[in-house]
Amino acid sequence: MATTILKADSIITMDESNPRAEAIAFDDSSGKILAVGSVADCQAAAPGTEVTDLGSTVLMPGFIEAHSHPMLGGMITQKPCHWIAPYMGYPHFSDVEALWTKVNAALPPDQPVVFQGLDRLLQQAEMPTNTDLDKFFPTRRAVVLDNSGHVAYFNSAVIAFNKWADGKPPANPPGAHFGRNPDGTSNGIAYETAAQLEAVLPTVRDAVPHPLESAAQWLQYMAGFGITATSEMTYSTNMLKGYEALTTRPDSPVRISLYHMAIDPDAGVKVDSPDPAMLRKQGVKLWADGSPWVGSIASSFAYLDTPAVQKAQIPLGPGGDKMMNYTRVELDALLAKYAPQGWQMSFHVNGDVGLDIVLDAYEEALVNNNLMGTDHRWRVEHCGGCRGDQFQRAVDMGVTISLGPFQYIYWGDLLDGTMFPPELGSQWMRWGDAVRTGAHLSFHNDGPVSPPIPLLNIQTAITRTTDTGQVHGANQIISIDEALKAETVGAAYMLHREDEIGSLAPGMYADLVELSMDPYLAEPTKLATQVKVQGTWSSGRKIDLDSYMAQIKEIEAANTHPVDHGTVMGSHKC
Repeated sequence: MATTILKADSIITMDESNPRAEAIAFDDSSGKILAVGSVADCQAAAPGTEVTDLGSTVLMPGFIEAHSHPMLGGMITQKPCHWIAPYMGYPHFSDVEALWTKVNAALPPDQPVVFQGLDRLLQQAEMPTNTDLDKFFPTRRAVVLDNSGHVAYFNSAVIAFNKWADGKPPANPPGAHFGRNPDGTSNGIAYETAAQLEAVLPTVRDAVPHPLESAAQWLQYMAGFGITATSEMTYSTNMLKGYEALTTRPDSPVRISLYHMAIDPDAGVKVDSPDPAMLRKQGVKLWADGSPWVGSIASSFAYLDTPAVQKAQIPLGPGGDKMMNYTRVELDALLAKYAPQGWQMSFHVNGDVGLDIVLDAYEEALVNNNLMGTDHRWRVEHCGGCRGDQFQRAVDMGVTISLGPFQYIYWGDLLDGTMFPPELGSQWMRWGDAVRTGAHLSFHNDGPVSPPIPLLNIQTAITRTTDTGQVHGANQIISIDEALKAETVGAAYMLHREDEIGSLAPGMYADLVELSMDPYLAEPTKLATQVKVQGTWSSGRKIDLDSYMAQIKEIEAANTHPVDHGTVMGSHKC
């Protein structure tokens, strides 16, 4: 049996029975850990194995991103697309306009372009119409996707390419609509998934010729931040071949758990993965409400009538249950359909009214299916504007909570006093309240909504500091132990994988992240910059990300695992 022993400056195991070690031994063929402890302990478990000393490196379990959209993340943020979110180097709308001018001058005239991440609140931009975009792209097709995922903007060249009669878009599809001028012609705006697909999908297909390669770039990007496992929260069956290709290469860096969109008629179908350790279907995903950045959350509170909110054209509300994507009858029917099949249920929800409705529906479904008190681990996601007492109710019902620190990191300064009154805005993303309830908490970045940086999540959770250095709601600060758990064992628990990943103990997979220093020794407000990710291991294999991309390009060239652009774009609902 080929074995490996690694010695490090320190090993943070996230195993409460053995929190620190100096060495780890694992079986190279199975990728599973044989021993974690002293060098002598590991040599006893793997006799005759030479010890590899990693020097000052600190090892810990690979980070786990419990809520993400890897295929979409790659397709609309990685080259040849342009990621224009404010935190990606475009803080002001003028920065975006400068990029548009540069891109249009640099590319061949017939090459379409796609830009992801316009944020009207942070960048203080009005909704761009086709005539606005025509100033920058007078002839080439140009698509701009709102960071919320709920709106797409496009120029006149896209309208012409779509061959809409007299420039008038088709009839509004269910649950979506097109922006129209007074004469009925398109104004270059499409709202919600069905209309966005109708308007911009042909252009996205032409702009992104290799979507599988783009998805692999996103997984490569995640691994660069120390992530070794994630989820696909908007899975559809047409994605399966693509995900099989992404996760079955020798250097595949990230394990993926699939959550099927409940809107698909085959959402309850099981998936027979060629390697369930790398790819498995775990649950079914639903959306209670929308996004706080466009005013579509189901909340009991209104937005403040401030210049920033007015500029972004956000309705003041409160939206209440009018912002729910399902009626309670529809929710009950979906839960009644999928709960008896044994799927783990997951709900996107941001507003307090939305979470009350979700928990009411969950409680009834759990009781009706004799699941109350069992290990079901149904999920709620985001919960930015939700209350601490709601978290306690969720925990009492066995519901797990995944919070997105990114909402606080990038929008925290606006949330507190500009978007909402301080008593609400300062408390956005109540991870302190969640920990105090005893929740199995996980963190996420909801890529491509924000870059997947676990160390920045941890830094923010222990300091409650935004990206500008301001502190809001210091009562929500948690310890570094709890923050690290949210990125490892807490996330593994949420994915029903705590017996395989998330901690380092015999029998677990040797999924590791190599860090430049001990995060416990870093300056809390500088943790994400002081601590560097130096590499990852998956099942005991040191991941070579360049080799991984080469392996994916071989598949892309052979066109053996096609990716459906429409299915991927239709999944963006966060």
